[in-house]
Amino acid sequence: MVPAQDAVFLGVDGGGTKTAFCLVDGSGTVRARAIGPGTSPSDEPGADGSYGTLPVLADGVAQVCADAGIEVSGLARAFFGLPAHGESPGLTAALDALPSRLLGHDRHDVANDMVCAWAGSLGLADGINVISGTGSMAYGERAGVTARTGGWGELFGDEGSAHWIAVQGLNAFTRMSDGRLAPGPLGDVLRRRLGLGTDLDVVGRVLYGGLGRDGVAALSRRVTEAADLGDTEAGAILARAGRELAHLADAARQHLGFSTTERVPVSYSGGVFGARPVADAFRAELHRREAHFDVRPPLFTPVLGAALHAAHRAGTPLDEVARRALAAQDRPPTR
Repeated sequence: MVPAQDAVFLGVDGGGTKTAFCLVDGSGTVRARAIGPGTSPSDEPGADGSYGTLPVLADGVAQVCADAGIEVSGLARAFFGLPAHGESPGLTAALDALPSRLLGHDRHDVANDMVCAWAGSLGLADGINVISGTGSMAYGERAGVTARTGGWGELFGDEGSAHWIAVQGLNAFTRMSDGRLAPGPLGDVLRRRLGLGTDLDVVGRVLYGGLGRDGVAALSRRVTEAADLGDTEAGAILARAGRELAHLADAARQHLGFSTTERVPVSYSGGVFGARPVADAFRAELHRREAHFDVRPPLFTPVLGAALHAAHRAGTPLDEVARRALAAQDRPPTR
């Protein structure tokens, strides 16, 4: 049997724009890291039946194992957090089958990537993590009970996400252009960013110009820029985003059975929380509510959360010494 401190665990955190891979051993040493393309599934299963995810996962796993100088067969356990897992029976079955094809053994688990964010932010402790990146959702666990709120997609959900903020900003832009809203800095910021000749060009640029989901979501930064320039409508959009994200946390709290008198650990992940008005409104809304929310910064990044989860599932969770060592190395990957 491999000594616990020498066991190596694979963490995979999938996402729409990128997929992160890491290898962590039982002493808390990060043995290798890699970043690959996104693993959001395609609409069709494709020839390999993986909905486009197999090549990305295969390349990333091969890279970290090669960098660490270990064989895939030598991994103690792996945890794959993949977008859309659990949201479609056929797709979920296909994603569940991928790790065995890649690793050649059954020492692995697959779940939605929201689990990586929770595991990393709270270090596997009971509580709730709120995610706001391109999309948004909350996920929590308490005494073995799990809860998910949000994550319904950009067409009719994902409130408080980057995509949602961008859409609200674009809507405000059209109303400013029409005269239905007083003009503000948001108009000029979006005109410059999108290279518009006339305001009506925004229709072709956004709807027919190939921006796609991620390109639209990236415009949320321009809403933040406009708010920093004093645009009151942009500021209101960011404040509402924070409140929407707080609603997700409170709904998850209720599903998990936390009473209003209990302390509810809450953390967060995703780039949108880097916008100060969103983070401030999120905290203010939670503190306004009757329940006692203990909002805390994330302990680890989601990909290290995946590795922590793998070690836990292997029955050899990292101890406090290993966790402190891991925290000291928890930095963005360089490739």
